[in-house]
Amino acid sequence: MKNKVVTAEEAVALVRDGDTLINTGFIGSGAPEALLVALEQRFVETGSPRGLTLMFAAGQGDSKERGLNHLGQEGLLKRVIGGHWGLIPKVAKLALANRIEGWNLPQGVISQLYRAIAARTPGVITKVGLGTFVDPRREGGRINEISTDDLVEVLQLAGQEWLFYKAFPVNVAFCRGTTADPNGNVTMEREALTLDNLAMAMAAKNSGGLVVVQVERIAEAGSLNPKHVKIPGILVDCVVVATPDLHWQTYGVPYDPAYASEIRVPLGSLLPLPLDERKLIARRCVFELPPGGVVNLGIGMPEGISSVANEEQVLKYVTLTTEPGAIGGVPQAGLNFGADVNAEAIIDQNEQFDFYDGGGLDMACLGLAECDEEGNLNVSRFGPKLAGAGGFINISQNARKIVFAGTFTAGGLKVAVADGKLHIVQEGRSRKFVKQVGQVTFSGAYARQAGQPVLYVTERCVFRLTDRGLALTEVAPGIDIERDILAHMDFKPVVERPKLMDSRIFGPNVMGLEKEFLGFRTIAERITYDNERNILFLNFEGLPVRTEEDVAAVQEAVSGACEKIGKKVKVVVNYDSFRIDQSLLDAYAKMIRHMEDTYYITVNRYTTSAFMRAKLGEELSKRNVAPHVFESAEEAQAFRNEPVTGDAG
Repeated sequence: MKNKVVTAEEAVALVRDGDTLINTGFIGSGAPEALLVALEQRFVETGSPRGLTLMFAAGQGDSKERGLNHLGQEGLLKRVIGGHWGLIPKVAKLALANRIEGWNLPQGVISQLYRAIAARTPGVITKVGLGTFVDPRREGGRINEISTDDLVEVLQLAGQEWLFYKAFPVNVAFCRGTTADPNGNVTMEREALTLDNLAMAMAAKNSGGLVVVQVERIAEAGSLNPKHVKIPGILVDCVVVATPDLHWQTYGVPYDPAYASEIRVPLGSLLPLPLDERKLIARRCVFELPPGGVVNLGIGMPEGISSVANEEQVLKYVTLTTEPGAIGGVPQAGLNFGADVNAEAIIDQNEQFDFYDGGGLDMACLGLAECDEEGNLNVSRFGPKLAGAGGFINISQNARKIVFAGTFTAGGLKVAVADGKLHIVQEGRSRKFVKQVGQVTFSGAYARQAGQPVLYVTERCVFRLTDRGLALTEVAPGIDIERDILAHMDFKPVVERPKLMDSRIFGPNVMGLEKEFLGFRTIAERITYDNERNILFLNFEGLPVRTEEDVAAVQEAVSGACEKIGKKVKVVVNYDSFRIDQSLLDAYAKMIRHMEDTYYITVNRYTTSAFMRAKLGEELSKRNVAPHVFESAEEAQAFRNEPVTGDAG
């Protein structure tokens, strides 16, 4: 096979006037900077190519010069279809001035359109966008007056309304990876994300188009592990080796091994946030995290939640995700947003949106920019400022619970915390709670119809979406409702005896949420007895045993329950998320031995953690205690041929 390695100039010379170009990247992660720079230089020097159609899913820029800002040259672009515009002001300026046609479509839909184009299907059918500015009965996603084509249609299928987003051929795909061989096979071992590169390459190839991949190095043909190849060479036409300055891992750092999952970072090394309005809001939002649940964090204010959750030591009980494909770990912020420290998995962006759109998120926390009395939110367009929706619409419409997070006012807001109270030092110049939002990015009516719980969290108060509109449910200590809340709103919310926000939010110390997060109960509250079957259930889920006093407390509580029963019992113990210091294992095993000899007929233990099953079983065996540790309550019960009923903890 021929060598596909060419210069950036040679690759962009193949782009023709009027081509449709799709480009990869998430902010700066995976952005093919060298290709964009070369395309800009060619246009500036030759005036060609002209009249391109550009499509991209996530925001790809730094709000200044990098990323798609290189293409903000009048004449280079004819039309742009993008998910998030806030990071590409040079291109947005052209759209707002009617110099190019422009559409803002949901990021997840564009991501999924790549697959539709690759498979040559008509497009994407989804409910994402109903009731928002993307709905053709509103704006159809159009940004300006010269954008007249209908890219979105309303369909009736199986008695329900759907939106149909039309697919169209693409001519060029700019993709990115880490290593390529001369045959064009590409791996991504040093990338923070895999994004939509494979789907984009397939879309361009199956449209008869050109696929160009930017990488940082070349390997010998046949030397790449096929399981590590993310873009196979059959899809690739050109490989461009970028100089290091044009191949940063993100726009925030040239390279961080933690972002590439090369190393795992001790979470204790992550610095906590200062106690400002950002942290106050993040602290209140952490109370809403569902234990054991899957959560999406949006860009901006929600980024602080991962820091607070880590500080409160509850991060291990919830799985945080971000829309470009990171699952687990600690999502990063700013120009590194999308990258992840200690991720459990990185999947393609379109697959992440499949999961989101199907209702996989237990909760999402997104930014709060502008809200009205119907609970509608606008985060996409503010007069002459075009931000774009990004993944906001996909996520907010489909999460089981949604929390919007943002300051109560904007522009110069200054707050202070003293003596456990919040003080407004300087009010923001702009109101965020308005009579009617400028653009509907989230539909309150759609959420109410779907029965979706919605909260609006600010530094001074919390609102909840109800059938009567927004209801004020919580107020920060030190805040006067009339002076500090209602006086700065364009509408009056429902106000029915709101309670105080938790005082710990406004204190200097760690809030100590771990026990509450696990639904902490005293040991006595963890004990349940089934008299009919003579089974004692011990729910030790999340129980920390750190001192000899903790061991004694367990023995005292269980002994007391057994003494009250007055006869020996069969015992089932739930050890999920149970933690015990290594130095206490002897004392704990001695306590168990005493309990078995004195009060138990049989005892079976279970935990979903394979490590805990192995470790606990091993340590009990060493101490001559029967090591029956199962994966579930059902298995523990079946060991004794008992039917599973009652509370197994």
